[in-house]
Amino acid sequence: MIKKAATVSALALAVLALAGCQAVREEKVAPNTLVALKLASAPDVNLLAADPAWAKAQPLAVALSDGANFGGKGQTDGTLKAAYTADTLYMLVQYKDPTNSVRRGPYQKQADGSWKQLKDPANKGGDDNMYYEDKWAMLWSINNSIKGFDEQGCAVTCHLGQGKPYGNKYTNNPGELGDIWHVKGQRTVPMGLIDDQYVDNTRYDAKTQPNAGRKNEDPAGDYTPIPLVNGKPQFMNADGKAANAGGAYGIKRGQEVAFVDNFKAGDEVASFFMNGLKGDRADVKVKETWSNGVRTAVLSRKLVTGSKFDVQFADLKARYPFGFAAFDNAQVRHATTDDALFLVFGK
Repeated sequence: MIKKAATVSALALAVLALAGCQAVREEKVAPNTLVALKLASAPDVNLLAADPAWAKAQPLAVALSDGANFGGKGQTDGTLKAAYTADTLYMLVQYKDPTNSVRRGPYQKQADGSWKQLKDPANKGGDDNMYYEDKWAMLWSINNSIKGFDEQGCAVTCHLGQGKPYGNKYTNNPGELGDIWHVKGQRTVPMGLIDDQYVDNTRYDAKTQPNAGRKNEDPAGDYTPIPLVNGKPQFMNADGKAANAGGAYGIKRGQEVAFVDNFKAGDEVASFFMNGLKGDRADVKVKETWSNGVRTAVLSRKLVTGSKFDVQFADLKARYPFGFAAFDNAQVRHATTDDALFLVFGK
């Protein structure tokens, strides 16, 4: 469980002491606390977990539950690590994910030659758990402004009901702000980006505020749907490959061509453009891979961005509360930790 992640046995302490490690320091780390390792130079994000710096960083075990999929159990576990340089925070995220879900609403050619978009038949609106993408997210309490976040974590911003599965996200009081790092496996990860969003206290209204408190730092969309024109997708990837035969499930801007139907029944093609992100919405970078049932990602962000919608890691002696969630081929049904997590900066 999470609360046991930072403790080690007496035997383990003795072994670590003999090896010259600072085991006593690890023993004193508070529960649910992630300690960022101070580095003289940045880790190579392209090496992911193989960069030597990560072997020195203290892991924080996380147990996630109450989501969808994840082998039908709705739960998974993993580890977080953190490191920092003079101006940048780095985090290594690893968790078990039995499948690499990439088929985000593709168009599929039917036996009669027509095309249709694949959708979860059980989806009643905003709740696709079949033809979606893998995601994960972090939510930070900006300036510790969100009351109750230290005790409940990101759950304090989740409001069930209101016509949506898993409810809506918003803070409870004016002035409470959260910084959302939203990792979208098919829309932003191929662009090397995390969608940097925020949450405020805007209440849900089906007509005027359908997203409630969840907001984008830049109004430009991270993706654009590709429409069907005369029954066929308007564009396709320039390589002409079916997405389920070595092609891509999203098209990067500039890599599209007019659709030519040289496909056979059962072939799938992308249904959206990846636009990339701009401005404050592009503050957080990511490198991610999936292999043998484990998702591995390294993110980076400047310690201080200056945006009021970002958590600012300006005080290296402070404790920064955050929440962590993972989505396995699920639009909204995410698995989360039971309690808040905390980031501190090591000396």
